[in-house]
Amino acid sequence: MPLRLEDYALLGDCESAALLGRDGSVDWLCWPRFDSGALLAALLGTPEHGRWLLAPVDVQAQSQRRYRAGTVIVETRWETPSGCAVVTDFMPVRGVSPHLVRIVSGLSGEVQLRMELVLRFDYGGTVPWVARLPDGRGIRAIAGPDKVVLRSPVPSRGEDLRTLADFPVRAGDRFAFSLSYTPSHLPDPAPVDAEAALRRTDAFWTEWSARCRHQGEWHDAVLRSHITLKALTYAPTGAIVAAPTTSLPEQQGGARNWDYRYCWLRDATFTLLSLMDAGYMDEARAWREWLLRAVAGLPARAQIMYGLGGERRLPEWEVPWLPGYEGARPVRVGNAAHGQLQLDVFGEVADALYQARCAGLEAPDAGWDLERALVDHLCTVWEQPDEGIWEVRGGRRHFTHSKVMAWVAVDRAVRAAQRFGLQAPLEHWRDMAQRIHGDACSHGYDARLGTFVQSYGSDQLDASLLLLPLVGFLPASDPRIQGTLAAIEHRLLRDGLVLRYDTSRGQDGLPPGEGAFLPCSFWFVDNLLLQGRREQALAMFERLLSLRNDLGLLAEEYDPVAGRQLGNFPQAFSHLALADTARNLGSAHGPVQRRQVTQSGNSDGNSQAAHC
Repeated sequence: MPLRLEDYALLGDCESAALLGRDGSVDWLCWPRFDSGALLAALLGTPEHGRWLLAPVDVQAQSQRRYRAGTVIVETRWETPSGCAVVTDFMPVRGVSPHLVRIVSGLSGEVQLRMELVLRFDYGGTVPWVARLPDGRGIRAIAGPDKVVLRSPVPSRGEDLRTLADFPVRAGDRFAFSLSYTPSHLPDPAPVDAEAALRRTDAFWTEWSARCRHQGEWHDAVLRSHITLKALTYAPTGAIVAAPTTSLPEQQGGARNWDYRYCWLRDATFTLLSLMDAGYMDEARAWREWLLRAVAGLPARAQIMYGLGGERRLPEWEVPWLPGYEGARPVRVGNAAHGQLQLDVFGEVADALYQARCAGLEAPDAGWDLERALVDHLCTVWEQPDEGIWEVRGGRRHFTHSKVMAWVAVDRAVRAAQRFGLQAPLEHWRDMAQRIHGDACSHGYDARLGTFVQSYGSDQLDASLLLLPLVGFLPASDPRIQGTLAAIEHRLLRDGLVLRYDTSRGQDGLPPGEGAFLPCSFWFVDNLLLQGRREQALAMFERLLSLRNDLGLLAEEYDPVAGRQLGNFPQAFSHLALADTARNLGSAHGPVQRRQVTQSGNSDGNSQAAHC
């Protein structure tokens, strides 16, 4: 039985990631990339599907853990009746081969430890052929294209398709274990110098963290969120995965289980602004460049998500031999939503590129021809129904948020052309922006209910409507925005958290029920600030911070009834929203409407809104 999500820590090397449990077991590891097949998959099954345990044998052992300040190096202190030891876990920043290193240090007395390694390639489905290394200090495991080498400072034995070692650790002892990967046709990875790797890894992360320029009351929370975001970055391309996991359920025991080890264009502006705000311009530039490469090609073939290198084909298949996290099935690899039409991503791309130009990341005309082609294409398809921001599988609709973000795409393109003197059909685009804006106001707003609604002709609410004032579609003072906030507060706020929409009505093609999607609650805080309700905003933000685990990590959703995190973990979008809202709360001028038209020095969006 896997642990609660809160009991896991993230380890990463900016190319792949692992989840380490409070019990000392690494229950999830994909090599060589985030989206590669897992060779430790107990998270979605049982220990027999792959894990690496290193912990005291004594059942009375108590653990305390922490991240080293500014890093993703985890130190777990084990106290037993007979002594105390610390296990330091980390993934060195990638060299030739990926490694996972575990260093055991004896502090006092004597602690009897057990090491148990269960390797199962291809998501727990393949038992490798295991042979002892020539020097006897470890094993080599091979199956098909994959090879993993364990180097151990203590004797190990094979038992029931597992590699085991039992050994004492006394005060002053220091033992280093390492797990390394390479394609099976290549020579074994060179042994890793554990102590030198620890020093390099600590220096890399502390230097990176020192560059964070966010200051204020929530500095530690914001820094941890940015460290998490950095750990979810695929360094070779600059891509950032939504999460390092697949199929962690949004509903306990349910079927809302998706693979999040890919890059969503929807995260584009949130990611770019968050990185720039924190002073990480190199990462922001790399993300922008990945974005342009990914969407390059025919605008009509633009996707909502891509692989780490910009791959377009992300076929979805089910893993029948994995029982799923706490029985939540099916376990999915790949994501069929990559083929959906979601109009809002055009707005996110255009907005991100506009913000990048304003920040001077590249020359103003860099990527302009591609952006112009995307906007021109959008102008021909914006009237079509789509699957929307939540990627529903119950059929296309005219989602209000999608139309608003289509307006954002054209609006930001107009502003970019005006501000930077770029060639564009400005009159046509202005007319199109006005038309889309009017259409959303006419059909997306229900005067009888006094609120914007999820889709045209619907009476259902949607938390994505909280973004309307944040993207500059309408000012926060507009009665329609105030009515929408009041309606969401009344109908979607559950136990102090905001639901995406009412899933009990079964309109998304999936079984009813899920947790509260955490970014929506951060957006709600931003809206409270815009309405001048600062005390309520602060109280809700502090509540959201309290939902993090002891290491400061957040999943995608939260179940306020069970008091548990849900969904893929840790989730980049949740940490982006946390950092964004913290900055808004800390601004001397109130909420920072960071994607609004105020950045370009004119207010056409609001004057436009006043006429619809």
